[in-house]
Amino acid sequence: MGSATKLAFSVFLISCSSGAILGRSDIQKCVHYNYNPSSSSSSSSSSLASESQGNMSGVVTCSGDKDKRLHCFATWKNVSGAVQVVKQGCWLDDVNCYDRRECVERKDAPEVFFCCCEGSLCNSRFFYSPDSRQTQIPTTNKPVTAKPPVLTTLMYSLVPIMAVTAIVLFSFWMYRHHKLAYPPVLVPTQDPGPLPPSPILGQKPLQLLEIKARGRFGCVWKAQLLSEYVAVKIFPIQDKQSWQNEYEIFTLSGMRHENLLQFIGAEKRGSNLDMELWLITAYHEKGSLTDYLKANVLSWSELCLIAQSMSRGLAYLHEDIPGHKDGHKPAIAHRDLKSKNVLLKSNLTACIADFGLALRFEAGKSPGDTHGQVGTRRYMAPEVLEGAINFQRDAFLRIDMYALGLVLWELASRCKAADGPVDEYMVPFEEEVGQHPSLEDMQEVVVHKKLRPTLRECWQKHAGLALLCETIEECWDHEAEARLSAGCVEERVVQMQRQTSVTPPEDIVTVVTMVTNVDYPPKESSL
Repeated sequence: MGSATKLAFSVFLISCSSGAILGRSDIQKCVHYNYNPSSSSSSSSSSLASESQGNMSGVVTCSGDKDKRLHCFATWKNVSGAVQVVKQGCWLDDVNCYDRRECVERKDAPEVFFCCCEGSLCNSRFFYSPDSRQTQIPTTNKPVTAKPPVLTTLMYSLVPIMAVTAIVLFSFWMYRHHKLAYPPVLVPTQDPGPLPPSPILGQKPLQLLEIKARGRFGCVWKAQLLSEYVAVKIFPIQDKQSWQNEYEIFTLSGMRHENLLQFIGAEKRGSNLDMELWLITAYHEKGSLTDYLKANVLSWSELCLIAQSMSRGLAYLHEDIPGHKDGHKPAIAHRDLKSKNVLLKSNLTACIADFGLALRFEAGKSPGDTHGQVGTRRYMAPEVLEGAINFQRDAFLRIDMYALGLVLWELASRCKAADGPVDEYMVPFEEEVGQHPSLEDMQEVVVHKKLRPTLRECWQKHAGLALLCETIEECWDHEAEARLSAGCVEERVVQMQRQTSVTPPEDIVTVVTMVTNVDYPPKESSL
């Protein structure tokens, strides 16, 4: 393909209706096309309306935020001299597409051609025109007056500095306004070998939109994969081990569960020190339980729904299932359970996320890095703070149960069911040690003084909250062996719902009598 050669590839859309296809000028429409590998290759003037090809999708009307601009895009490949269209459709607000009336790819010989443009159906025709023109320097036989040395020196000194400054400012502006657009093909890879290709990710444009959270191992972006929102967790190369561990946990047999975060794919971006490691998962608009409790109070039914689904997810994570349909699902300890790592779906059911520190327990295999003092300090169990862990499976599962007790306390603290005021949201032990405790602060409060977050007196006057308080105390018991299992907590929550649904609201004394006579499920039912 010579530098002077200009290839023009066009796809013409034939309208199926008798009206004009361009529509109104204030509506952005784009040709929508999805490549079907089983159909024959597209030619340079193939008709998208051809039913025999099996690839035609038609025209789509683009939509987006009022302050965002809408574009069309097209991607295609050059297969042995023939054009193979990969995809056409709507593209989100992208500064690289502004004021482009034609869809033109100007990169020199890319593997996958990509162009975008502005205007209805502007992607019905697309072109490849590599930008290889060089500016001609005119010659003259007239003498040139030499510039003063001072001006020459200033020019050589200031121009590079100004250019670098402009590049840095422009890059920062692009980053802050989330205009990052990436090539339309995801190529999943894993170290040391390649990841299995994901049918969900293959040849689909992924665009980062905005940062939703920052954590110890990186940041989480809201992104768009075609018409679907997803979450992209980006790790720097320094945290490769956490990315690797979380990917391996996600891809274990049996890790698909409604109360565990859904995994979509993983990949690398960049190279060497600039490399970023990505995990793509389901996106949940309500965010973490921490964020939700800061902004909302809970009814009794909402508390029970979150508590039951969260404990169900943890019970499934802890369970060893040899006969699972996808293969042997091992027992897994989370090791960093907290309200920030519990996400809420649109219906307020919970799913557990962030498996960067998780351990799996498989027969005949080492569970991996079993370093004791990991996790978030304020959620660390007494034995973790003391550095006195018994490195057995059940010991690690009981550490998770201590943290579950603290998260249940957070739910109770923001529940309006009790006859009393609802306090502003606080993380566990905030009253005792503040927002940024040291390891020594937590050791003093939890290990030596054996303190726990306060259970309000008014909670005991509500039949359900009274049962919940008793369950919380048995989860954060100082003796690890005395703690409830996650399966038992789930059963307790179901029992609390049943108990309060049949309780006469006017007879509080009767309620307390009934509560004390309840036969609880055994504490160690699944450990």
